[in-house]
Amino acid sequence: LEPSVLPSTLPNLLVNGASGIAVGMTTNIPPHNLGEVCDALVYIIDNYRNVGDITVEDLTRFVRGPDFPTGGVIYRYADKAKDDERADLIRNAYALGRGRFTVQAHVYIEEMSRNRSRIVISELPYQVNKTRLIERIADLVRDGKLEGITDLRDESDRQGMRICVELTRTVEARQVLAHLFRLTPMQQTFSMAMLALVYGEPRLLPLKRVLLHYLEHREEIITRRSHYLLERAKQRAHILEGLLTALDHIDEVIDIIRRSRTTDTARNNLMKRFDFSEE
Repeated sequence: LEPSVLPSTLPNLLVNGASGIAVGMTTNIPPHNLGEVCDALVYIIDNYRNVGDITVEDLTRFVRGPDFPTGGVIYRYADKAKDDERADLIRNAYALGRGRFTVQAHVYIEEMSRNRSRIVISELPYQVNKTRLIERIADLVRDGKLEGITDLRDESDRQGMRICVELTRTVEARQVLAHLFRLTPMQQTFSMAMLALVYGEPRLLPLKRVLLHYLEHREEIITRRSHYLLERAKQRAHILEGLLTALDHIDEVIDIIRRSRTTDTARNNLMKRFDFSEE
């Protein structure tokens, strides 16, 4: 038989993330920081009696947002059109289980000699391939869609990623950077859809509901494990009680076994004399 659920020591759905496309639905859960998720779980456990009062603001004090392995910068706030307040995109995504926010490469500008400068890319948005990005920039320069770039090098090593884009003196670095964000995958929109199977049914889950389902799962697993270990301990204790009884009457036990012609006869005689079970 194939198990439908495997015991999980860690909330892998949030920590590792998940993505997939099915018939008429899709899921795209970003990875999260293990320590932040565990802190949120501990907070829910400590306040479980008032779990209904826990809000998404309480949880986002611990889970600050997705933790992409490739780094990058997440634009958390978006300006509202009707008033001066800024919409918290990450908070809204966690509250509804669905949302969109912009992820951008981490870049900085270095000054060079002769009034020249270079753009250094040290982190990329999630799931952006470094080699394809370099090829994309080279193609744009070759096609004349990007001007002012004199050299493009990959200087990545064991210390980290470093892509250098050297510029001419006649261009403004920030203008070239704006073109790079617009024309290359250095800036992308991440669409989060926290869709998961709950008891065999697909459901869109807010952050609080995901954490509660994981705690229910752990409670069930620990309860089952405890029952299993208790049953094994009872079986072992039962055997030990029989051995203690046999040791207390060791001569009589040996005599019964010697006088019995077969193993089955010896077993039956011992069960009848000392009120043993078959085990």
